[in-house]
Parts: sequence; C-alpha cells; structure tokens
Amino acid sequence: MIERQGRADGEGRRVVVLVSRFNEGVTGLLEEGAVAALRAHGVAEGDLEVIRVPGAWELPGVTAQVLARGGVDAIVALGCVIRGETPHFDFVAGEAARGLAELGRAPHGVPVVFGVLTTDTLEQALVRAGARSDEPRDNKGWESAEVALELVNLYGELR
Repeated sequence: MIERQGRADGEGRRVVVLVSRFNEGVTGLLEEGAVAALRAHGVAEGDLEVIRVPGAWELPGVTAQVLARGGVDAIVALGCVIRGETPHFDFVAGEAARGLAELGRAPHGVPVVFGVLTTDTLEQALVRAGARSDEPRDNKGWESAEVALELVNLYGELR
C-alpha cells in the first residue's frame, strides 16, 4: 500500500494571500494568522504576496487573475461573510465558495484554499479568527495557510 500526505513546508514556495476588506476586523486577524503560519513554515518574505480585495464576492475573480499571471505555488483566499436579515449572505458566500472551488479544481496544479468564514454572528467569526485564543491553530487563517503548503507538496508528489 502506498500512502501519501503533504507536508507544511514552505521553503522555496511562492504564496499569494487574498484578503477581503469587508469585515476587516475579522479578516485582518485571518491575514495575520495566515502570514504568521507561512513565515513559520519557511516561506521567504520575498515569496509572500498579500492582495486585498473589496469583499468575498471578488475573491474568485482576483484568484483567476493571479492564476493567469502565473508564478505562484498556492493561493489562500480569506474572507468573512456574516449572515444578516436578507438572502445576500447566501448569494455572496455561495458564489465565493463556488468560484474558488471551481478554480481550485482546474488543471493548473495550483492549490486554491477556501479560508472564507461563513458565520451567523460577529462573535462566531471572531472566535474562528482566533481573537479569543492564544493558540495560533485556532485562527482559520493559520489553518488555511498550512493546508495550502500541504497541498503544494502533495500535488508535487502526485505529479
């Protein structure tokens, strides 16, 4: 039996972190977590790019542009959509998820990681962004960055 599993090793890896500015109090924490994880796992300062976009809706479009530009090993898309009193939440969260998933399945070989929080309340979002914990892994930005590095290495093994 052959078993394979990626490693969260970022040495020599070029990673783009896309961050939605909407709900910036939450997405800023996600960004901090992702950047800290990438640095902790060996991604060099010059190999890390952060791109801020208006909201979660824009994440798939900008992801497509980054993929078309090339020169990247992984993309981490971070955002936060909090349920309100209208169906707007469903459209934004659903289309962001669908668009990023579609791009992640394309045969370009670049992992696209969905780090968009979809919560009912701001408090839930803050908890998932690590605001209530000193443990880095309680931040979904950190977790998303680790997933991206694992997938880069796993994709390499599968080629």
